[in-house]
Amino acid sequence: MNWDDPTDETTAAPGAADERLVGAVADGEDQAVEAALRPKDLGEFIGQEKVREQLDLVLRAARARGATADHVLLSGAPGLGKTTLSMIIAAEMGAPIRITSGPAIQHAGDLAAILSSLQEGEVLFLDEIHRMSRPAEEMLYMAMEDFRVDVIVGKGPGATAIPLELPPFTLVGATTRAGLLPPPLRDRFGFTAHMEFYEPAELQRVIHRSASLLDVEIDTDGAAEIAGRSRGTPRIANRLLRRVRDYAQVKADGVIDREIAGAALGVYEVDSRGLDRLDRAVLEALLKLFGGGPVGLSTLAVAVGEERETVEEVAEPFLVREGLLARTPRGRVATPAAWSHLGLTPPGQGTRSGQQDLFGT
Repeated sequence: MNWDDPTDETTAAPGAADERLVGAVADGEDQAVEAALRPKDLGEFIGQEKVREQLDLVLRAARARGATADHVLLSGAPGLGKTTLSMIIAAEMGAPIRITSGPAIQHAGDLAAILSSLQEGEVLFLDEIHRMSRPAEEMLYMAMEDFRVDVIVGKGPGATAIPLELPPFTLVGATTRAGLLPPPLRDRFGFTAHMEFYEPAELQRVIHRSASLLDVEIDTDGAAEIAGRSRGTPRIANRLLRRVRDYAQVKADGVIDREIAGAALGVYEVDSRGLDRLDRAVLEALLKLFGGGPVGLSTLAVAVGEERETVEEVAEPFLVREGLLARTPRGRVATPAAWSHLGLTPPGQGTRSGQQDLFGT
């Protein structure tokens, strides 16, 4: 692991998500493109208005005091801009940034090596901080609060703790599962923010900005069509824009309008609500094979030929957020919106008695 290489990151999402056009996890291509498209300051950053306003106050106050900024915790789904904000924090403070991830820190010694090499005022971005090992986590408590770590030399009764003073630094932690962070760690962050999913209008602004940087011609309707299928996530919006650009260059005159965007995303099997092949396979199995449910997760996974974890962690979160699927104690159940979206007619009331209890109909 090269601690000085900002592209050397480890992600925590399931492998299946890496291969999906609408997956929010960044692969190698995404990381390269994101580096070119990333905003360089808070003024360029689109969306997350409250977070930007609050963070701007924190950073301006720190600069006015001539002090290092407070530690920052950013939570939210992948692809919403946590890494981008960490880089903006470093740029706004005029400080270098070191990037690593929780899964890469499996021993306290790994963390001690990083901390001991930090410069004064440097920003340490720790992605997926909730996946850090417990010994490293406990070392981080003291480092964040007292800017000091105890390095243990030797083993057993003869072990000695050598205190190591650290220069003041800013830790920016990012997590997709804030609930897994222990309270002692969460409480040591001076500023915490939750990143929300983007509205279509905000994604249209992201798409227009990215199209300009990529030298792609796109009209308002074309941007709206892509934004509506981007699942509220800028990273997905930028990825879809690149694929639509490819289609427009090969099949049209290179200009993206609503018709071209719709045709291109149809080729890539991304429907009008942003569902892809896996999402629709889950819904179709639930509706056509099991009458809308309830059905157990393992049974549903077998029906679509995927691992249980893939269905639960990759497909279900978006389907639940869109109101197409419900998780209940009795199993997974399709909502009326799911039947409507796939153009299917629900079975008669007599065969839906299980759903009547769940939805109160």
